[in-house]
Amino acid sequence: MTVRPRGTPVGESGVEFTSDAYLRAKSVWRGVPQRRRSRRNGSEAPGGSPFGFGRDPKALSDVLVNVASDMGWSVELEQARLIGEWPEFAGDATAEHTTVVGISHGVLQVQCDSTTWATELRRLRGELLTRLLRDYPDSEIRDLRFLAPGAPSWRHGMRSVPGRGPRDTYG
Repeated sequence: MTVRPRGTPVGESGVEFTSDAYLRAKSVWRGVPQRRRSRRNGSEAPGGSPFGFGRDPKALSDVLVNVASDMGWSVELEQARLIGEWPEFAGDATAEHTTVVGISHGVLQVQCDSTTWATELRRLRGELLTRLLRDYPDSEIRDLRFLAPGAPSWRHGMRSVPGRGPRDTYG
């Protein structure tokens, strides 16, 4: 229901202009230009009836899926879903000892607690990659990298002295 000031004819209110502008912007965003209303009789172009095809309410999930695909977000959303579901994908025991670091150039990087876990997961890499490609096909992940924990760093602070650093000074 539209509200307009009393005594204002339908053509002179801003309601028609606003509706037309919204519908035109919506059609341009979809890539299908919309015909303008005829000024003579006020009727819409063919196919523009208010109770026509495509006017039924849609579930919010369907709308979000369509928006994500139209905007090109499906890959990022699928990757985020994989990171969020890592404990279910890898299993609880594995997830306790691993953390997803990130995704770079189609490679999922996983930091492991110990070299033992990194070695074991490298051994299972083929099986995990097959499941990943089957369960998350739109993620565009083509490889897995399991990182072992690094050696301790002896650099502290912003400045450091170039050279070989500390050696066997423990006895």
